[in-house]
Amino acid sequence: MSKPINVVAVTGSTFRPSRTLVLTQAIVAELGKHLPIRSHLIELGDIARSVGGALSRKELPETVEHELRAIETADLLVVATPVYRGSYPGQFKHLFDLIDLNALVDTPVLLAATGGSERHALVLDHQLRPLFSFFQSLTLPIGVYASEADFDNYQIASDALKARIALAAERAVPLFADNAADLLKIA
Repeated sequence: MSKPINVVAVTGSTFRPSRTLVLTQAIVAELGKHLPIRSHLIELGDIARSVGGALSRKELPETVEHELRAIETADLLVVATPVYRGSYPGQFKHLFDLIDLNALVDTPVLLAATGGSERHALVLDHQLRPLFSFFQSLTLPIGVYASEADFDNYQIASDALKARIALAAERAVPLFADNAADLLKIA
């Protein structure tokens, strides 16, 4: 049997409660329904002060270095960010500025974002996709965008969003066909 897929999820929100965190957790849970995964969640809010104060990786505490190594060694990244003023937050970008230039080559990345309205939905294609193209990552063709209207009291309330999450997870399965086949043998 294949080993579990190492899914590292990065949520770019620095606030709690967070719709971005809820969306990230829902995506990871849905991936777990289709693939044998081992997941690790990195919340930017937990490391933002250390990340923001570092001009280079040498200045980071070991706890943040551990999180960077987790990102760099992921089999699949789930990256979700809130949208502020038409783009991802600067702290989120700075986190990825600290990632080794070649660490994410060919790493599949499932992109997700949250925003106040549908006006920000293109952040997936106009902001996040180019960032991970720089790293030569394999951004999955289907990303997940959620607006404030998709949530009720920080819970996903939209059937359309739930369907989009399911579709994104299903489309990730072929990348890990051997692992998915093993999961079906167990079930």
